[in-house]
Amino acid sequence: MEAVQVISGRGVPLDRSDVDTDQIIPSDWLKRVERTGFGAGLFSEWRDDRDFVLNREEYAGANILVAGPNFGTGSSREHAVWALQDYGFAAVVSPGFADIFRNNCTKAGVVPVQVDAATGRALLDALEADPSLEITIDIGRGTLDAPAAGIETTFPMDEFTRARLLNGWDDIGLTLRYEDEIGSFESARPAWLPTTR
Repeated sequence: MEAVQVISGRGVPLDRSDVDTDQIIPSDWLKRVERTGFGAGLFSEWRDDRDFVLNREEYAGANILVAGPNFGTGSSREHAVWALQDYGFAAVVSPGFADIFRNNCTKAGVVPVQVDAATGRALLDALEADPSLEITIDIGRGTLDAPAAGIETTFPMDEFTRARLLNGWDDIGLTLRYEDEIGSFESARPAWLPTTR
């Protein structure tokens, strides 16, 4: 995964609470065997409605999804995060996330930004009023700023997750940090022991 340090861009206001992973990427999209191509299925059942926010021209190209509380509930499918990422979202802002969804985000490089309910509401309202509103998320500082709307806040993130995002460490990357030690250990293993090679 690529390192994520600062995300700047425009947001899409998804003013819905309790959005579950089946709404994010319906189950009929789960037949794919690769991690790409899921963007076309993002919120596909809702996108049939011409007035749905992702169908509105003024939000085209936005890279930050701003949602209501309790985002990503339901099944633990990683496909929900892959769909958001494939569509072009680098971060999701919400007053609350399902734990598994949040963890899947950080493993794929999508930044889950949890804000308090008042800030979440203010950001949704600001984006409805001004679709060109610029938002900056600084992972190192743990801040979200939308200066034109007077929004400035911090968000919680444990240091391990912060380091993971800042350095671009997916699960394989975390292991490869110890590549030299693994190589040394393997080179000294007796030949009669089992090997994965």
